[in-house]
Amino acid sequence: MDALVQECVCVRGKSMKNSSTAFKAVILAGGSGERFWPLSTEENPKQFLRVFGGESLIRQCAQRLKSVAGEKEVFVVTSKRLVAATRSELPELPLTNIVGEPMRRDTAAAVALGVSLVAPGEESASSDPVIGFFSSDQMVLNPAKFIKTLKKAISTARRSEAVVTIGIKPTFPSPAFGYINPSNGAFVEKPSSKKAANYLKKGYLWNAGMFIARASVFKRAFAQFAPELYPLSIKPFSPAARKRFYEKLPKISFDYAVMEKYGNVKVVKGDFGWDDVGSYGAFDKYFPHDAMGNVREGPCTVVESEGNICVARSARISLLGVKNLVVVTTPNAVLVADKSRVSEMKKLVGSMK
Repeated sequence: MDALVQECVCVRGKSMKNSSTAFKAVILAGGSGERFWPLSTEENPKQFLRVFGGESLIRQCAQRLKSVAGEKEVFVVTSKRLVAATRSELPELPLTNIVGEPMRRDTAAAVALGVSLVAPGEESASSDPVIGFFSSDQMVLNPAKFIKTLKKAISTARRSEAVVTIGIKPTFPSPAFGYINPSNGAFVEKPSSKKAANYLKKGYLWNAGMFIARASVFKRAFAQFAPELYPLSIKPFSPAARKRFYEKLPKISFDYAVMEKYGNVKVVKGDFGWDDVGSYGAFDKYFPHDAMGNVREGPCTVVESEGNICVARSARISLLGVKNLVVVTTPNAVLVADKSRVSEMKKLVGSMK
């Protein structure tokens, strides 16, 4: 076994059965702004949109987590270009609690960086905080039930060697989400619609990308299953050193790098109105409709048209005799899309680069 890995697995000979009662929350906020283009952009991605719930999604997330961890124990891992915007959106957080990645390397690198941000160095029997990782751009309709579920997950993580994940009770057989088998913690990537329906019959849960474990557990998991990321998880780098390190890293999710290989995964079921609000289809779900089934926000004139989503943030939108479109105007762009294809927004945005 590699010496660096062996050192982590053994934790320098110290027992990790006892741990501190601290909980620290890390928000992963490296959004690219593609799903809600042109409302969201690379400079103003989805987590900053004040569309669902009055406040931005990242502020809603921070508010929920602060009620459990405390204001000074909420951290954010975002992209370098979004550090200033994140600090502006969450001014109550200490400046050092927000760190920027020099480039995108998916969630495995972001989690490793978050671990070292929260718990640099080695753990001891009296100092081994539980760390939770959460996406910045998801919605929770029942925060009280979320907090209750999170506290259960924290308690489970504190007294075990497991990585705990919160699995969401599905509301329909979605092929857009990964799934978790709650009986053994096995992860299943995005399935076909037929397989998704079968998973629901078997009691599988949606994978919402929430991971909770002690700092030492995360570090050992990286050492064993993603050793190329292990150094990033144990010590903070200077910005220049971090950039050099990131340039050598693969793009890989935490699910693939660690969770699919880690043998000790526990699942806590969550049923608190979770929604990843992953496309313009969310407007149909959360906004009122007119008599013809249109959603209208801003100056929209709709005549003999039905089932459209109309969002006017600049020029007036006028629709005549059309069905099932998404039409959005902003000061810089106009979107016209078939509603059935809004899940393909990345294809459109990618073609413009």
